[in-house]
Amino acid sequence: MRAHISMTATDARGERSAAPRSRSRALALGVAFAFAAVGGQLVRLAIQHEGSGGIRVSMMSSSSSTLARPDIVDRNGRLLATDVQMPSLYADPTLIQDADEAAERLTRLFPGTDVRALRRSLTDKTKRFVWIRRGLSPGMAQRVHNLGVPGLMFVDEIRRTYPGGRLGGHILGRVDIDNRGTSGIERHIDETGASEPAHGARLSARAPVRLSLDLSVMHALDDELKRAMDRYEAPGAAALVMDVRTGEVVAAVSRPGADPAAAEEALDPQRIDKVAAGTYELGSIVKLVTVALALETGKTLDSLVDTTEPLKAGRFTIEDLHPLGRPMSVAEVFLHSSNVGAGQLALSAGPEAQTALFEKLGLWSPVKTEVSPGPAPLKPAQIGRIEQITLAFGHGLAVTPLQFAAASAALVNGGTAVVPTFLVRDGEAGAGPGPRVVSARTSALLREVMRRNVTDASGTGRRADVAGFEVGGKTGTAEMAVQGGYRKKAVIASFVGTFPASDPRYVTLVVLFEPKGQESTGGEITAGRNAAPTTARIIERIAPLLGVVAKASS
Repeated sequence: MRAHISMTATDARGERSAAPRSRSRALALGVAFAFAAVGGQLVRLAIQHEGSGGIRVSMMSSSSSTLARPDIVDRNGRLLATDVQMPSLYADPTLIQDADEAAERLTRLFPGTDVRALRRSLTDKTKRFVWIRRGLSPGMAQRVHNLGVPGLMFVDEIRRTYPGGRLGGHILGRVDIDNRGTSGIERHIDETGASEPAHGARLSARAPVRLSLDLSVMHALDDELKRAMDRYEAPGAAALVMDVRTGEVVAAVSRPGADPAAAEEALDPQRIDKVAAGTYELGSIVKLVTVALALETGKTLDSLVDTTEPLKAGRFTIEDLHPLGRPMSVAEVFLHSSNVGAGQLALSAGPEAQTALFEKLGLWSPVKTEVSPGPAPLKPAQIGRIEQITLAFGHGLAVTPLQFAAASAALVNGGTAVVPTFLVRDGEAGAGPGPRVVSARTSALLREVMRRNVTDASGTGRRADVAGFEVGGKTGTAEMAVQGGYRKKAVIASFVGTFPASDPRYVTLVVLFEPKGQESTGGEITAGRNAAPTTARIIERIAPLLGVVAKASS
């Protein structure tokens, strides 16, 4: 009896322990079936949407179409442009529960969104991937996340940022929504193969692109141009600084500026790059070329020119603003900015010699740089007597300021051509002396007369003088050309300068558009009263930054 009872108890315990094991096995099987069902559903959905561009395919295509770009830095390594990873917002319409509500809530976050187009996209269940907004700030991404709308998701993408804002914007250029360069240095980077597909929003590991620009000089130039625009009520201005030996552009500013991150500003005609993309009649600074022509064809600075009477060419009469009523020396033609004298010098040299010098200086054809292919100069279709005369004082020839700065660099650096560049050359091809355009003698005499134009009481550029830095230069005041003629009392005032004039290292060119007469200028709008003093302020600030040491006054 005792044995029977013991056997019964053992059987009961076995039955009780077997029951939990059976339930565990059943639960495990159930979970396995559930996972299998989910997996099957995922496979079915993947197959179903394979032909219509599923999420996986769309995300891969968006990444592969984006380019990773190297940083852009100034000549000293300071950052001008870089890539960053930013969240981009997309939607899976098949997961959107209420397209109307989602569209309205997104429109409140992103004013200006076409709510009807967005609603149509969100209700299109044949798609699994619809872009909503690319390149969001972290704060905006958090606001979208806080909406709690199912079907709204993020993917990291590469976006281009420009720490300097508008400073250098024209030079840097722009990229499109896929980070591809569309203008400026950004386009140059793509054209030279320095960008690469950004797989998985991976940043570029390539060496930075080093520009010839000096960010400190750029800041000073931009600040002084802004002050000049305020001082002379000029709606626009441009300036650049160029190394006379290498053609490297150390600084270039065009105002109003253009933010490379704001695509709409590229469409504003007021924000055109006035340094490298716009052509202008720059007036009497072209007399620098005319005096060079005279010196190259046998004259000296002391050679006399008949300026006693106005010059006539057909129905046109050329007169001086302040005629002396006597013959002038070549130097006096330059110092007094005589149109009659410049015309006489051009006629004496002849049309072939005149156009040949324009060609050698790069003023007769477009100048291509890394930033721009360069617009074609506007020049006379044929060179007759009147064209020879007007070209001599900068009338009838429109070039870019960059183009004229490069020509001026060649005239003062000893007489060898330079090719303008926005990249550091560091002894590479193009950094050495180029073809000779004028003799060393002519170059030395030009430097002498440019310096005299700033130091002599009769010089038009005397307000450009800066103690200790030997500034030389030439003024130019030209009426603004419009279709069918010129605007009276609306001028382009310019000053081309060089320093130190005895052994030039840099050329500067300042251009003010439509300056107004002020009490401080005696009501005048000529370059000697606005562009020249602006140049003085610029050189006073940038010379120490460029390592040019002021000489003690003797």
